[in-house]
Amino acid sequence: MRTKRSARSRLLLAGGILLAAASTTVPAANAQDLTDDQLDAVKARLAEGAVHSWEIGTRAEALLESDTPSYAVFSNNGLPPTRGEAGPSSLDEVITIARSVVQNSTKADIQGPQPFMDVNGGAAGDPPSIGVAVLLANWTGAGSDGQDYAGAAQNQLEYLLEKVPKTDDGAISHRTEQVQLWSDFVYMVPPFLAYYGVLTQNQTLVQQAYDQCRLYRQYLVDDEAGGMWKHITLGSNTDSGHWSTGNGWAAAGMLRVLGTIQHSQYSGSMKSQAKDLTNWVAEIHTGIYPHLRTNSLFGNYADDSGSFDDASSTAILASTVYRLAVLAGIHTHLPLAEQCRKALSAPSNSSSSSSSASTSTSPAAASATSTGTLAHFTSDMWLTPVVNPNQFGIEGSESPEGQAFVVEMYAAWRDWTAVGSPGANGARGLHRAGALQVMSACVGVGMLLLWGA
Repeated sequence: MRTKRSARSRLLLAGGILLAAASTTVPAANAQDLTDDQLDAVKARLAEGAVHSWEIGTRAEALLESDTPSYAVFSNNGLPPTRGEAGPSSLDEVITIARSVVQNSTKADIQGPQPFMDVNGGAAGDPPSIGVAVLLANWTGAGSDGQDYAGAAQNQLEYLLEKVPKTDDGAISHRTEQVQLWSDFVYMVPPFLAYYGVLTQNQTLVQQAYDQCRLYRQYLVDDEAGGMWKHITLGSNTDSGHWSTGNGWAAAGMLRVLGTIQHSQYSGSMKSQAKDLTNWVAEIHTGIYPHLRTNSLFGNYADDSGSFDDASSTAILASTVYRLAVLAGIHTHLPLAEQCRKALSAPSNSSSSSSSASTSTSPAAASATSTGTLAHFTSDMWLTPVVNPNQFGIEGSESPEGQAFVVEMYAAWRDWTAVGSPGANGARGLHRAGALQVMSACVGVGMLLLWGA
């Protein structure tokens, strides 16, 4: 009797191990996506927080990709869009951003080459991030409101090409006071140059956009780190670390140039440039995703285990994986991008996020939390944890660019699912394979428990 009881106990224990393995290996089927109301709250916080030029430009791009995807460079509708066509009402907010920026620059009453906005203490590379919105305002006929969008865009272009210092081989500096290259630049400047070139039928400008990506990669890629980019090089106060957000800026910027080329009149004549851009984005993914942490977030510096978790870079990098899958058919890191998106959207499973959660009782907060508390958003839908957008080495609390990255991640995910979620089977297969491996191991353990002495 005692032997039978002992065997039965071992069998129950083995079964328990198998069940535990299955439940911890296979992802929960009810992983949460952000609702429309929650995404609207993310956009509302973005609108409140975006004050610097790069935040305003990133907001405009996020809204374009999210609300009017047919006008984004990732659309298969082709570029340029129809001239003089006002566009849908969903484009209004982007046009309003452009109008406000151009109105303010006109009030300054400065003639000749100049940036759209103040260069933020010397960051010449930031204001061009608003360029696509200004170009769209002019192209769609919004210029009938009396603002000189075309003139503002031309002034910004000439300022970049004629006034901002360059390296000897032609890389435009991100800074005005010294020649210095920041990975952030690749999101701000090359997409503006490429879009300007397509609208004005100037292939030289599109080539310049590609060349800036090529030159920045030449200076910043770190082959010893698997292809990740360093953050800042040349001049004083450089940063040779592999800043996760900087890698996201670079990958997202190159994808926008790639999308512009692929959907423009130059798609046939610039195939080699498109191939390079594809490879360079994939190179960043290959370098950085092995450093994804077990909580499905990147550290502020990807390969620095001592740096804090950063949801902001996690979101923009995930968006670039979805975009690369659609533009180039590369699905390698889709399982990890899906893992990151689900982690960022997950409900709070404990008090892990309570210390950073806001106690706001505003209507927006009430709407945002109507479906429960989220692990990586405060109650009024600020993404957390995030790097300080003004001091890249320390943790912050509210990041407008982080909000924009969430919007871009969901826009990219939606566009990916709209074409059939290519590569999704790889994600499911990965989870199934992992579950089977653990279960097989546990069967062995169970047999030992059952038959062991």
